[in-house]
Amino acid sequence: MSAPTAPSGQSSANKVQFEQLLPAFCRGRIVIRVMVLAQALAILLALAPDISSNFWSRLGLTSLFVHWVALLTVALLCRFQRRLYKVPPQQLAALALLLLLLVTLAVSTAAYSMLHASGWQRPADFYPFILQTLLIALLVGVMGIQLFALYVEHSWRLTAQSRSELDALQARIRPHFLFNSLNTVAELTQQDPAAAEQALLDLASLFRAALNAGVQVELQEELALARQYLALEQWRLGWRLQLEWLVPEELPHTMLPCLTLQPLLENAVRHGIERCSKPGVIRFELHLSTRYLTILLTNPAGELPPAEGGNGMALQNIRRRLELQFGDEARLSTGVTQVEYRVKLVIPLTTSKVEG
Repeated sequence: MSAPTAPSGQSSANKVQFEQLLPAFCRGRIVIRVMVLAQALAILLALAPDISSNFWSRLGLTSLFVHWVALLTVALLCRFQRRLYKVPPQQLAALALLLLLLVTLAVSTAAYSMLHASGWQRPADFYPFILQTLLIALLVGVMGIQLFALYVEHSWRLTAQSRSELDALQARIRPHFLFNSLNTVAELTQQDPAAAEQALLDLASLFRAALNAGVQVELQEELALARQYLALEQWRLGWRLQLEWLVPEELPHTMLPCLTLQPLLENAVRHGIERCSKPGVIRFELHLSTRYLTILLTNPAGELPPAEGGNGMALQNIRRRLELQFGDEARLSTGVTQVEYRVKLVIPLTTSKVEG
């Protein structure tokens, strides 16, 4: 019997992940899966050669026995799952196996008593019956632990790979807007020293966010960073950049990947406002539902030729970051007409903070 062992240097992070990977035994879908597996085991046991009774009788009795063992074990795991989360993986595997054997012993004793009272079992068959059921439970428990260990180790490898990919994507995002902002500050130092000082403060906030781009931040903090970036661009573009900011006054304490909005706004400025010969409007809308946060970003399509290097790379990076953080629950879609470019971002509402 073996439990998953974390690679060196990753024990603390993997400990948290292991707790998250433990099945929620109180959920209905987990109970249904256990019942399906228990019935499959009952069918296999009933198919074993036995001349003492017919197949359907064996199947009925075996199904009843196996389901009692499975459901009682799941119920006890559900009852004590909060305490089990604090147990190291090796000890947790041993405790789960011991619990399965104890439940099997209790159910076997009760089952034998009923069968003996009905004339199905002789008194001399008690110990062989108990030994047989415990041996089957031991084999099934060891197989289950091995399968779960393989599942956890596979999840750890996928998580490590996802973090590496996420770091590479963030490294591509950081330099682009930082260099543009530095150029803006350099221009302001000659024209308006006070404005340059405020721009440097905004730039410092964005730089700190770039260094922490691998974590999730609260929605309010992400919106503040977006406003600071737009303030920098307004110093540079002046009257050419106009904003419509449609955000509810009360916002939930939800989390999203840091610097998700800034690259979208940078695309709106670079490929929309900068390509317009007249003032352009960037419209930012935020809508909330019970489960999702939806952001709509609209900017002019632009009249001048496209800037060097399209915005496909930035959108691809954001999609990949969202996929690594939220899986299929987050969506980023775009649409374009002759007059405007539209981005729709949908993120599930969550309060969990995930370190990258």
